[in-house]
Amino acid sequence: MSHALLPTYPAFPFPLVRGEGDVVFDDGGRSFFDFYGGHCVCGTGHAHRKITAAITRQASELLFYSTAAEVPVRNAAAEALRRFANCAGELDFSSVFFCNTGSEANENALKIAAKLTGRYRFAAFAGGWHGRGILPLSVTDDPKITEPYLPFLAACARLPWNDEAALEAFDFRQVAAVILEPVQSMAGVRVATPRFLTRLRQVTEAAGTLLIFDEIQTGMGRLGHPFAAAKYCVQPDLLTSAKGIASGVPMAALLMTQAIADQLKIGDLGSTFGGSPLACAAMLATLEIIQGERLMDRAVEAEARIRQSLANTCVAEVLGTGLLLGLRVSGAAAALKQHLQDEGILVGGSANPEVLRLMPPLNITDEAVAALAEAVRAFSASTR
Repeated sequence: MSHALLPTYPAFPFPLVRGEGDVVFDDGGRSFFDFYGGHCVCGTGHAHRKITAAITRQASELLFYSTAAEVPVRNAAAEALRRFANCAGELDFSSVFFCNTGSEANENALKIAAKLTGRYRFAAFAGGWHGRGILPLSVTDDPKITEPYLPFLAACARLPWNDEAALEAFDFRQVAAVILEPVQSMAGVRVATPRFLTRLRQVTEAAGTLLIFDEIQTGMGRLGHPFAAAKYCVQPDLLTSAKGIASGVPMAALLMTQAIADQLKIGDLGSTFGGSPLACAAMLATLEIIQGERLMDRAVEAEARIRQSLANTCVAEVLGTGLLLGLRVSGAAAALKQHLQDEGILVGGSANPEVLRLMPPLNITDEAVAALAEAVRAFSASTR
């Protein structure tokens, strides 16, 4: 690690220099099946030819211009993302605001809620994780990163997860917005129940409170649907997307309903780099791959294969849905993570010390799944 680069997260004990499909390579040429996906980013795999071609083509034509100018590729990207979100017929988003990171998308969603409702309190859920900006930190349940900034954070009520009775008891009338991840990834891959999401939509709508779905990790086909909102047939007022939206090119988006967009005017939102031509070209190629290669179907198929292949192993339970999965391994998750890495398989941890996370490319191969199963079974045998 360079002394010039400020450390942020604990890094793998080897540099990665190349990727291809669902495999990454270190500087010694060793390969690893990538079930971590650069933290749920590499949805179309590494170095997909359509992504690299789109980036190369756009860089040679117009690398950058801000929204001070109309750029055709940006218009095309906004329309394509809107169509993708609405394609199952369950959702109805009208407008897209492009920015650069998931935290930035959530910041803007929360700002819009405060502006439009005139309320300055929020509600979120135990275990929720929404980013490192001031408003995202306000609604994030992670004391180690929020406590240093408590004087600056907005008021936020913290509600229990998947508790319908708590929704009934809480007074949402003074709350600008409720934000949640349909699957709480960092908390240990905790999935919201359909009844909980439906009831949350009902109580927020009755109170004039906006509902924000943070789909930074659950979106872009990862759950077998364009977004979790479509999977669960719940229409939020605002939906945020990032991570895999442009296959690794920094980009994020905030989708909103017509009722929200109609209340915003020019100047209410802005971003110099949001919706750059390069990122928009990468996003258009990403959508083409997800739909053209049927990667949403592949996510469902791969989930089933993973669940089946890990039965009767040290994995007590496979949590999650689609290709946002958690492996619950009582008392041995850290040891299993190290074993998998030693065997050439990268996975992620979580805030729950018993849960490892799988966030692989949506085009993960059967070969990779078989290697994961073989390594888990070998570990299981060694710990009996």
